[in-house]
Amino acid sequence: MANENGILIFAETEDGALAPVTAELLAAARQLGGSLGQPACAALIGSGVAGLAQEAVAFGADKVFVVDDAQLAQYTTDAYVAAMEQVCRQANPATILAGQTDAGRDLAPSLAFRLGTTVAMDCVELGVQDGKVAMTRPCYGGAARAVHTSKTMPQMATLRPKSNDPLAKDASRKGEVVTVSASLDASAMRTKVLDRKKVEATGIRLEDADVVVCGGRGIGGAEGFQALDELASILGGAVGVTRAVCDMGWRPVSEQIGLTGKVVGPTLYFAIALSGASQHMAGCSGAKNIVAINKDPEANIFKSARFGIVGDYRQVMPALLQAVKKAKG
Repeated sequence: MANENGILIFAETEDGALAPVTAELLAAARQLGGSLGQPACAALIGSGVAGLAQEAVAFGADKVFVVDDAQLAQYTTDAYVAAMEQVCRQANPATILAGQTDAGRDLAPSLAFRLGTTVAMDCVELGVQDGKVAMTRPCYGGAARAVHTSKTMPQMATLRPKSNDPLAKDASRKGEVVTVSASLDASAMRTKVLDRKKVEATGIRLEDADVVVCGGRGIGGAEGFQALDELASILGGAVGVTRAVCDMGWRPVSEQIGLTGKVVGPTLYFAIALSGASQHMAGCSGAKNIVAINKDPEANIFKSARFGIVGDYRQVMPALLQAVKKAKG
């Protein structure tokens, strides 16, 4: 393709509404578009999603390309990559952004191959350098950050959730809505979703929590999380865990934070009895304030923490809970 123009995002949906990452991507697209003088566009793909186009406009999209087809009711690589390719051929974007989510991580590499370009995965910051998008991502296990640009077009990146604040929703914004035919070949769909099982959760979602209380292997067992549950409840937050905790069956996988788990970016993050391995830090590096509790003064988590307590969590937590209860009145 030539004469590429515009920042196109892959707009994800969730339970009949735009997923939070979509608004974050639109904010990033508008920021890049403002620097490059290009419009912010969204590819809205799914079944029964046409009614969400105006919501995407309200969150910052100048143009929304809608692919609404019954075959897109569930995400599958074959169907969504084909639909996204159709949008790209019509929109001819200079830059394509997707979330570093389950769908985004699956779709972006395949789409990049189809378009003959490259993709920078798991970016935490985007900027402009010499007229191109500069894509910043962690490297060396999170110990450093590398800035990448692309020699091929369109430029592509997946953006870590919570790395951008969404714009305020403005229902008065105006934008163009374009319907794109999916043109899907059913015989080319190699996978089919037979069933989905949703984990029932109570309280605030881990990804949306402003306070996260996370425990690691050092908790010692499932019973040790009672204190963490109590702290999260008092602060109106959610409990997260490391992969080791899930592997030992102490807590469900839905609570896992890290490279192979969920990505969170709360205002306050309690890291309790966890070492701070790079795989875990990849999921919480967006936290604004990390409070670490660990009996090992050399634990890696203290390098990232704003506040640290060296001590056994069993001795620290009762005093912490008492102080928090007193502060909350």
